[in-house]
Amino acid sequence: MKRITLIVGHYGSGKTEFSVNHVINLKKQYDKVAILDMDIANPYFRSRERQEFLEDMGIAIHFNSFGYDITEDLPAISACMKAPLENKDYMVVADVGGDNAGARVLNQFKKYFVDESDCEMLIVVNANRPETDTLEGALYHIQTIQAETGLKVKGLISNTHLLRETKVEDILKGYQLCRDISRETGIPITYTTCVEKLVPELEKAKAEQGLDDMVIYPIKLYMRPTWLDRK
Repeated sequence: MKRITLIVGHYGSGKTEFSVNHVINLKKQYDKVAILDMDIANPYFRSRERQEFLEDMGIAIHFNSFGYDITEDLPAISACMKAPLENKDYMVVADVGGDNAGARVLNQFKKYFVDESDCEMLIVVNANRPETDTLEGALYHIQTIQAETGLKVKGLISNTHLLRETKVEDILKGYQLCRDISRETGIPITYTTCVEKLVPELEKAKAEQGLDDMVIYPIKLYMRPTWLDRK
């Protein structure tokens, strides 16, 4: 596992949900952990919305220059983000904005990301997003992010879901798309996400279909708005 993990992907792919789950899991293994909210393009589902929750776990969170006040939505990135990037004692997860335009913010800190022994960029793929629901669309998305940042995607995160309506069939559909992407690009599938309650069913399908390479990554829906839980 690399010390710095950059999480990129299309808008609405589930980057932030994965990033929050990932940094929480890292905290179970490492003393010093930080999450960088680098999403200055999309005002919804940002890791900064769980600031108090994450800090209570001992996770450092960094976002724009002003913090939680009236200016929180300004498209600015704080220099304080350099602190965990420079401190080798920290494991760092960067929740990056969507598409190549959102990923452009990485160029401000690129010197911290070029060492592939220290950093890797993973891309979240959601086969239920219209721009990435085909092999051609997903490949274009990967290519434009790589061209914008000058960084190579090192792993695919299969994250196809329909929030609480997700079925195992949705997850398997997304995994198949990621397998096609992997065959075309040589990029490995790092994780296949699955909400915790569906893990036993997915494990069964994995065994029945001989999907030995599938690495199931259980997640909780920390970022889901509470109104989605209403009947």
